[in-house]
Amino acid sequence: MTSLRLTLPEILLELEPTAANNLDRHLKMAKEWMPHDYVPWSQGRDFDTEPYEPGQSTLSEIAQIAFEVNLLTEDNLPSYHREIVEGFGRDGAWGTWVHRWTAEEGRHAIVMRDYLTVTRGVDPVALERGRMQQMETGYDAAGKPALQVLCYVAFQELATRISHRNTGLYIDDPIADKLLARVAADENLHMVFYRDLVTAALELTPSQTVIAIAEEVLGFEMPGTGITDFGEKAKIIAKAGIYDLRIHHDQVVTPMLTHWGFFELEGLDAEGEQARTKVSEFLASLDEMARHYEQKAEARKAALV
Repeated sequence: MTSLRLTLPEILLELEPTAANNLDRHLKMAKEWMPHDYVPWSQGRDFDTEPYEPGQSTLSEIAQIAFEVNLLTEDNLPSYHREIVEGFGRDGAWGTWVHRWTAEEGRHAIVMRDYLTVTRGVDPVALERGRMQQMETGYDAAGKPALQVLCYVAFQELATRISHRNTGLYIDDPIADKLLARVAADENLHMVFYRDLVTAALELTPSQTVIAIAEEVLGFEMPGTGITDFGEKAKIIAKAGIYDLRIHHDQVVTPMLTHWGFFELEGLDAEGEQARTKVSEFLASLDEMARHYEQKAEARKAALV
């Protein structure tokens, strides 16, 4: 390994063969599926003759919040598409991937909204207002360079996969579980695409990539942060064990860094080593925070006995 530094256009050019190979693999592994096959249409009723009432939902309040947050996150797809187009461009394998990824992500919001509407899982008026607010706010990556975008989406796709899957497991409905498992399977393939490109970037320009990884580990935020009352809803989701600090530490950040051999990389320059040290210190503090919240949760349980 060397401490070679490249411009962003050079990085994209050098990584394009890997992007092309990953795209070919993705297209072979991805299974075609139809959103309408996952929606229980027979449960549908006209809203003009039978308006929505909160008691019609079979979902618990926590399940409604988790499902709503997952859906509103998916709704911001136009902003996400813009961000990765700006990062990767429209040409060659990068452009082909961007449009394929966007098409696959589009199905997620379609099937999730259809399920919630047909089953009256949440208030459809509140859901639509949330969609309007979320999309009007949009998502802004603040001009992240392509290398940081790659690192962010690798972590984010894994986090989103886990959030969808755990929401499905939490909901006491086999139809919703099957639907969200299908969405999570897409997210997993997306994660693999980005993860392996970061692996290639580490081989190409290790110190530069380590610094980008560190930036995303230390500053990571889920793309749903623009949702109204997201902070409070995230706390509720965390307390339910759907997505919390322990999951983020143990199931997202740590396994991704392990896959990349992040702490075993050799030949980093001083800035790269410094960035890696920051990640190590951050992981320790994240683990400590997760342990603190676990102890508080145990205390709450004990108080109820």
